[in-house]
Amino acid sequence: MRLVAFIAKTLARLDAPAIAPDPALPPVVLVHGIFSSGDDMERIARHLRSLGREVFVPTLTPNGGHAPIEDLAVQLAKFIASKIPDRRFDLIGFSMGGLITRHYLQRLGGIGKIGRFVTMAAPHHGTHMARLAGLPGWLQMRPGSEFLRDLAHDAEMLREVPFTSFYTPLDTIIVPSRSSEMPQARNVRMWATIHPSFILERRCIRAVAAALRN
Repeated sequence: MRLVAFIAKTLARLDAPAIAPDPALPPVVLVHGIFSSGDDMERIARHLRSLGREVFVPTLTPNGGHAPIEDLAVQLAKFIASKIPDRRFDLIGFSMGGLITRHYLQRLGGIGKIGRFVTMAAPHHGTHMARLAGLPGWLQMRPGSEFLRDLAHDAEMLREVPFTSFYTPLDTIIVPSRSSEMPQARNVRMWATIHPSFILERRCIRAVAAALRN
């Protein structure tokens, strides 16, 4: 969303500047959500860079649910292969990005390449808001969809890596909000005010960054 990207870039200017990447720390890949782009992740990317992380932020298209989530996951895999082909990295997915990253991990061999996995306000079990449109990506995010059932079938593999799922009970996009909870994850409930809080609010961003250390 252009508004979210504008807010993210504006708030990022208030934060500590980036420092040189620490080669001892794994890089981080941030994956945006629906109606979004890599620009929306600017504030969380800047915070991680201020901690010495090298951060990669792809923009996956089309981003409005017009393409199946599998297609976006393939784009993600190609991006990772081009940027950090031989390095272990940490992976963070926001909203629909949580499902894109899961498909990458569970279906495209990504599980063996990452150190830690974090999702923020991700519809792991679907969201009823996805009933508002009949586009391929929206259909896949409906509760009980074939796509979600397929990922649930072998979700136990996610226990192979430290996995944290953040969510807020106040989320009006992920309905119900507890759809973000996963039995394979450390589920963290935060009273964040809106769906994009995890990529905009400083306290949420710091909590996500801490999940990469703990």
